[in-house]
Amino acid sequence: MQIHGFNKTTLLDYPEHIAATVFTGGCNFRCPFCHNGELVLDPGCQPLIPEEEVLSYLKKRQGILQGVCVTGGEPTLQRDLRAFLQKIKELEYPIKLDTNGYMPGVLWELLQEHLIDYVAMDIKASRDNYARAAGLPHIDISHIEESIGILKSSGIPYEFRTTVVKGIHTVVEFEKIGKWIAGCPAYYLQNYEENENCLYRMIQTAECDDVKPGGVDPFGAFSREELEQMEELARKYVGKVILRGVE
Repeated sequence: MQIHGFNKTTLLDYPEHIAATVFTGGCNFRCPFCHNGELVLDPGCQPLIPEEEVLSYLKKRQGILQGVCVTGGEPTLQRDLRAFLQKIKELEYPIKLDTNGYMPGVLWELLQEHLIDYVAMDIKASRDNYARAAGLPHIDISHIEESIGILKSSGIPYEFRTTVVKGIHTVVEFEKIGKWIAGCPAYYLQNYEENENCLYRMIQTAECDDVKPGGVDPFGAFSREELEQMEELARKYVGKVILRGVE
C-alpha cells in the first residue's frame, strides 16, 4: 500500500464513529478544485508511511477506535488494497471507503468479500458536466453508472456527495443529479473552499513560472441561499440531503 497520510483520530470522516483515516496516493481524476493536489499529481513527494506502522497503531487502539476510513487520492487504484483491508478486518474494525466510483469492479469485489462496511462515493456533477468536473475530457460515464447501481443494491450504508463549486456547477444541475441518484439514503453537498493545495493551482504553477499564490481564483463558493436551492431540488428524489461548509 502506498500510504502517504495517516490521521490517527477523527470524528468527521466516518459517520458516528471515532476513526482513523488512511490517505493513499495517486488518482485517475484531475478535478481542478481537489484539495489534495499533491497526493494526486505527485504522491511520491509525500512521506511514505509503512503499512506495518499503521496496522501496529490500529492494533494498539483496539477498543478505543471504532473504525477506519481509507481515502485518497483514489484508494481503488492501489493493487494491495484488498490485502490491506483484510488485515484491518482481522483487527475487527469496520471500514469506510471513500471513492470516485471509477473502478466499479474493485468496488464490487470488496463488497462481495465483506471488506467494506460503508462507502462514500463522489458524484462530481450531472452526467453532461461530469468530464469538466472530473478534469477528464474523455471520461466513460458508464463506470460511474455501474458504481451507483452497485451501491444501491449493496445492502450496506453508503452516501453520495458532491463538492459544490461556483465556476463548475449550476444550481439547476442538482435536479438532474437528484434524479440520477434517486433513492440513495444520504446525499451531502460540500461547499467549495479555496486552498493553496488545490489541483488547479499546482497545475498552473507547473506550467508557468510566473504564476504566484494569491492570484485570481477561478472558482468560488455558493451562497447559503443557492445551496438551499440545490438542496431543495435534490430532495425531490433523495430522502436526506445535508449541507456542509455553510456558515
